[in-house]
Amino acid sequence: MKRQVKVATLLVAGMTLLTACNSTGFKTSDGGLLYRFDKQNSEGQQVQEGDVLIGEMTVKFDTMTLFSNIGSPDRILQASPNFPGNLEKGLVMMRVGDQATFAIMADTMAKFMQPEQMPQGYQRGTNQKFYYEINLQDILTKEELETERTNFMAEAQQRQENEPQMIADYVRDNGINAKPNADGLYVIVKKRGNGPKVATGKEVAVNYTGRLLDGTMFDSSVESDAKAGDIYNPQRPYEPLTYTQGRGQLIPGWEQGVEGQPAGSQLQLIIPSALGYGPRGAGQMIPPYSPLVFDIEIVSVK
Repeated sequence: MKRQVKVATLLVAGMTLLTACNSTGFKTSDGGLLYRFDKQNSEGQQVQEGDVLIGEMTVKFDTMTLFSNIGSPDRILQASPNFPGNLEKGLVMMRVGDQATFAIMADTMAKFMQPEQMPQGYQRGTNQKFYYEINLQDILTKEELETERTNFMAEAQQRQENEPQMIADYVRDNGINAKPNADGLYVIVKKRGNGPKVATGKEVAVNYTGRLLDGTMFDSSVESDAKAGDIYNPQRPYEPLTYTQGRGQLIPGWEQGVEGQPAGSQLQLIIPSALGYGPRGAGQMIPPYSPLVFDIEIVSVK
C-alpha cells in the first residue's frame, strides 16, 4: 500500500550541477551528476518523470548526517528533472529495488541557498559534497498521484459540507448549552478565574489539550493528557505555552476565545475550521475543514 505521507522537503529541487571532480567509486553522467549504484534490480519498475519515490534515504554533508529515515520508509523525493545533471535527473535512472548514492558539490548547492542554510563547517572551494543515499522500495506514479489528489479534494469538499452538522452533533451529544458567537465559535467557561484579563499585547501562559470532534488528540502541553492520548513525546518539554495575545501567533479561534478571560480560568473552545486551519488542515493529524476542541487553562497573564 502506498504510504499516505507528504514528500520530504529537502535541499534538492531545481539544482543544476557543475562537472564534478573525481570521487572513488562514482561515475559521472553526461549532465555532470556523480552517481553510484550499490544494488540494481533490472526487473524493477523504472522511475519516470513526475513519479514520487518511496523508500529510505540518508542525506549527508561529507560524513555528517543531515537527514535519515532508515527503518521508516516514506515518500522521499519526486523525479521532476528541470536541468541536465540535477539530482532529479539521476532519480529517473533508478528502478524499484535499486540502492544508489548521488553526490552534489557543496559549492554548487551554495549558489542556490542563503549562507545560513548551509551546514556548519562548509568552506567554499574545499571539494565538499552532499550525498543522497537512496534505497528505492516503491513508486507512486503521476497517475496514482493525480488520483490521490482528486480523492483528497473530494474528501475535503465533503468535510466542508458536513462541518456544520458535525459541530451541531457534537454540541448536542455533549450537552453543551453555550451559544456560538457570530463566527461560530463556542466558548464554554468551566471555571472563571479572578486574575488579570487576557488582552492584546499581554503575555499569556496556558496549559492546553487539543482534539478533533471524534476525540482524537493532536496536541497537548499536559504530560498526563499526552500519555492518555497516545501522543506523548519524551523529547518535548511539558509546560505551559507562553505567547503574546493579538500578534497572530495562534489560530484566530484560540485568540478570540481567550480574549477578556481572567487568569485562573478553565475554558473549552469549539473552533470551526474557518477560525482554525481551514482548507489546508495541519500536518498529518488535522485534516482540511476540521473543527477543533481545545481545553485551556489560563495560567497567567502579564
